[in-house]
Amino acid sequence: MSTEPAIRDSIERAAESVGTVWPLHSFVTANPLSGFEDRPFPEAVDRAADLFGGRGYPSVDVFRGAWENGGIDPDALADELADSGYDTGADPEELLARMDTADADEPPDSDSTPEDRVDHFLSKWLAAFLDEGRAEWPMPNRERGFYAAFRHAARYDREIPDRDAVTGLPDHPTDAVRELLADHPEGRWEAIFEHHFAALPGWTGFVKHRAGTDGDWQSTCPITLPGYLAVRLFLTEQVGAPVDPGPRATADADDATDDRPPLPEVWLRAWEATYRDDLVGAVADASASLADDDSDDDGRPDAQFVFCIDTRSERIRRHIEAAGAYETHGYAGFFGIPMRHESYGSNVAVDACPPILDPKYRIDDRPTDDDPQTAHDRWVRFTDAGTHLLKAIKSNAATAFSFVENTGVGYGAALAARTLVPGRVYDAIDTVDDRVPDEHEFCEPTVDHDPDAEGALPRGLTLDEKVSYAETAFDLMGWEEFARLVVFAGHASQTANNPYESSLDCGACAGNPGGPNARVLATICNDPAVRNALDDRGFDIPDDTVFVAAEHNTTTDEVTLFADAVPESHDDDIAHLRDVLETARAGAAAERTGSVRDVERRAADWAETRPEWGLAGNAGFVVGPRALTDDLDLDGRAFLHSYDWSTDPDGDALEAILTGPLVVTQWINTQYYFSTVDTAVYGSGSKITHNPVGNVGVYQGNGGDLMTGLPLQSVLAADDDPLHQPLRLSTLIHAPVERVTELLAQHEQVRTLLDNGWLSLSVVDPQQDHAVFHYDGDLTWTAASEAVREAGPAPEPEAVPATPPTADD
Repeated sequence: MSTEPAIRDSIERAAESVGTVWPLHSFVTANPLSGFEDRPFPEAVDRAADLFGGRGYPSVDVFRGAWENGGIDPDALADELADSGYDTGADPEELLARMDTADADEPPDSDSTPEDRVDHFLSKWLAAFLDEGRAEWPMPNRERGFYAAFRHAARYDREIPDRDAVTGLPDHPTDAVRELLADHPEGRWEAIFEHHFAALPGWTGFVKHRAGTDGDWQSTCPITLPGYLAVRLFLTEQVGAPVDPGPRATADADDATDDRPPLPEVWLRAWEATYRDDLVGAVADASASLADDDSDDDGRPDAQFVFCIDTRSERIRRHIEAAGAYETHGYAGFFGIPMRHESYGSNVAVDACPPILDPKYRIDDRPTDDDPQTAHDRWVRFTDAGTHLLKAIKSNAATAFSFVENTGVGYGAALAARTLVPGRVYDAIDTVDDRVPDEHEFCEPTVDHDPDAEGALPRGLTLDEKVSYAETAFDLMGWEEFARLVVFAGHASQTANNPYESSLDCGACAGNPGGPNARVLATICNDPAVRNALDDRGFDIPDDTVFVAAEHNTTTDEVTLFADAVPESHDDDIAHLRDVLETARAGAAAERTGSVRDVERRAADWAETRPEWGLAGNAGFVVGPRALTDDLDLDGRAFLHSYDWSTDPDGDALEAILTGPLVVTQWINTQYYFSTVDTAVYGSGSKITHNPVGNVGVYQGNGGDLMTGLPLQSVLAADDDPLHQPLRLSTLIHAPVERVTELLAQHEQVRTLLDNGWLSLSVVDPQQDHAVFHYDGDLTWTAASEAVREAGPAPEPEAVPATPPTADD
């Protein structure tokens, strides 16, 4: 019987230990330890440390800094020490010193090993094969797949000791794996596979991504995990490196008897509890105040805005609300449309939806007006021709030197301008943008279903599908009233000379701008047929309500309205709204850096290592009405998703939030966490020594593994001074605790994340006098004490069952 299925299954299981890595042009923030989420957090970071050599907790210096600046409440630390079985009377400095001793790093081994040679060879071949359009001379035979292309070309690699041996490899990679492991017992194979996958987690994670997609590059140049592994095992044999690392070392007997969580885990919990208690207390107070507020409704808002739940939206939302009678809401930035989008003039479609979803529709931008299209096309042809000519001249050996001689002064002037007067460069770019029509000015998205269109995905949506997505959006946000203008604002970033620029775009759109998704939902909601159907479903949308798309530039805080198709009856509304957005922009920019001019400079400065901080600082996720947080300055640290439990009797809207946005925000939070606690292993080190490779990633230096996370300039203000406080996500839901419990019981994936400590969950229950409940694991809750800490020791908290008692009990 063939063993191929068994080998493939074993390979798939072994690869689960390595997180998926997306290409830089559509960077997705994801948990690098996602393969260990089925384990408790302390166990997971220990196992990952064995495999990857990475730190799992903040350093002692980081904990000490948080302690000294008040980020860790003394009583919270005492509570966590007591709950974990430690002496509550221990001096915190002694505890830190104990961690410092246990955390002492061994000096790195600088001697080259045979395994290093394997990594060098394999990285070189992977970079050549996986290049996505950057190489002038692409690797031959890539259409045959990585394994076959390697077998054909590696015989010319003089660095391989016995390069002729490559011709003796079997035709199929699984057969090669079987032959190369013939001297090793099958019971060890999966552990061997895991060891070799973990040797280069960046490349392995990227291969997982490519092999798991049906994108253009994978279709043209396929690669598989068995093919990748067969090549690595062959190279391992060639250089005499050990194929089997041997059984994993077990913990010492003394350590095995101590079932207490490690001290860094205790300190981390105390730090998280300090942040969480402040957030939960403020929201619980707001919940009670809202219930006691008997004032009349303020009436119809002048406009409503829907921003992404992204933490960077929190500031601009506050400043918009302060400018007048405006409502803001939070919704996942892909606006619920799982689509593959191709912009006008592009030959590449992108999946503009969270990675946990598969795109269901193909949406293209098509011109509706020839005049602006012509002007746009002329400009694009001019810039494309210049780019291609420049690339050809610089890459041609016959013209490269003369090119430098003739253009050196001009290049120097351009670099000097970007360095010395980047604000003026921004003005010049902005002027050109004003004169050249953007796609949204002459294109509209193809939202109507085309049954005759060819392709893997249906083009456009049917009427029923459009109605369903609009209804879902309104249900999730609990809308019962509509303003004259309703703005769906996606978001994107603007930076210069930044390989990680897509990491600053919309994570809910898989590292792409969110404007196209906003345009699709606005177009759907303006459709008369959709509005008629929504009226039958209980949504009374006034005739004068117009839905408008927009895009929030998170670097400059400019919000651009895509209002070209808005009727003349709303021209004054749009003009006034633009003034409001400029005022809000100035306020948000002043809060962040000091002025609009400064954020514009950052956007244009090619030497700016921190054009914006992205989601650095993220620590909380609040699910509830905006009224719970609209009086709070959350310092851009909280994801905010609109939700009204009273309009969601069946819990369907909350279920969608728990299984979608909550999972994605946990990915983002853990990416920032691990990139902060160990930037070298789980992040990508310093931008200064980055070396982009093949349009897919970066090296540190001139080769090796692809870096998997965020650069230190995205998370650290300076060495050992994290701007991002490495805290696991604290989620707060405003809803009946019984409803939340029922939903967790139905979704094992979310429950597993909570039970294993990858994030925390608290509930403010409006049906139980706004009481606070903290999730305790195994579908049980602990009621937060009302006692004030200064008044004496807090009483033992009450354990709450999965289904809290009713009044009749």
